[in-house]
Amino acid sequence: MEIGDGTLAVGAGRPEAENFAPALPGPVFAAHYHLAGEAVGPYTYGRDSNPTWTRLERAVGELEGGAEVVSFSSGMAAVASVLLSQTGSGDVVVMPDDCYYTARALKERLESYGAVVRMAPTAGDAQLGLLEGARLVWLETPTNPSLDVCDVRRIVDAAHRAGALVAVDNTLATPLGQRPLDLGADFSVASDTKSMSGHGDLLLGHVATRDPELADAVRFWRKTVGAIPGPMEAWLAHRSLATLQLRLDRQTANALAVAEALRGHPLVSGLRYPGLPDDPAHEVAARQMRRFGCVVSFALRDEASAERFLGSLRLVMQATSFGSVQSSAERRGRWGGDAVPPGFVRLSAGIEDTRDLVADVLRALAATE
Repeated sequence: MEIGDGTLAVGAGRPEAENFAPALPGPVFAAHYHLAGEAVGPYTYGRDSNPTWTRLERAVGELEGGAEVVSFSSGMAAVASVLLSQTGSGDVVVMPDDCYYTARALKERLESYGAVVRMAPTAGDAQLGLLEGARLVWLETPTNPSLDVCDVRRIVDAAHRAGALVAVDNTLATPLGQRPLDLGADFSVASDTKSMSGHGDLLLGHVATRDPELADAVRFWRKTVGAIPGPMEAWLAHRSLATLQLRLDRQTANALAVAEALRGHPLVSGLRYPGLPDDPAHEVAARQMRRFGCVVSFALRDEASAERFLGSLRLVMQATSFGSVQSSAERRGRWGGDAVPPGFVRLSAGIEDTRDLVADVLRALAATE
């Protein structure tokens, strides 16, 4: 019998019931393990494996629709593990020129190793024109922060015909919002710092794949560079997965309500949320996403207007991340890494009461006039 997302999230990766044992055993802190004889077994050294990682990776693998998962110390460690383990000198990598700006920063690193990096916008599936001779295609959908969407299956099919692997940064959607592996992608990658753990209190990332050889390559990269998660972070993330569906449903509802309240507002331009029926990405997003995510983006007149808006918010904290239970927002242009106007705002809807969140946003907007 197929179970619902909430049931899946609550039970994912938990051990079989055992009398007098906890439902989710606590974190295991170990740099080394008792190891007599041959150096083989599931747990030999702390940089290679840990029982707490194992439980988390099994849980995320279930949420990804059945996959091998490798967990990492951060989302960027997960991103780098794919881009740097799968490419070498002479290989062609295709990337969006509007993906997460720190992922784009790896372009110079790849080129220093002799790889060729081609870049095109996410909107309109522009990567399709760059696939000839490619080894790896990197997608991000929806993009952070502009919320453009590409047709994953369309690009995957074309990339596979060209002999390329496809990796999808699925951070904004999470596996309960979109499953890239079910759409044919070879890798699903995410920063679990965001919605997956959902409380803004840890750094973590993961890579999921259904190909054992690809999983081994990514796992070996983790071992050699030491980008391993801490056991406490892994345990906290696993514990938090139980509420993932509840959090996502409230965040998605709140994001849609904020987007609807901003639609047509005289102070707002460039409003984007893929859940809005008139959003340019809605048609494609609706085909491949089950939940549209927590992020809404829009622009105010200028930098000063955006700063007044952010300073007038009372429920929404000013922070650079997204996906937390507490709503947050920032003027994205302050980092300088994205092609956005000075007054561009990225807002992440939390789990506050919808009415209160919308009222706070509208109140802050009124203060910018």
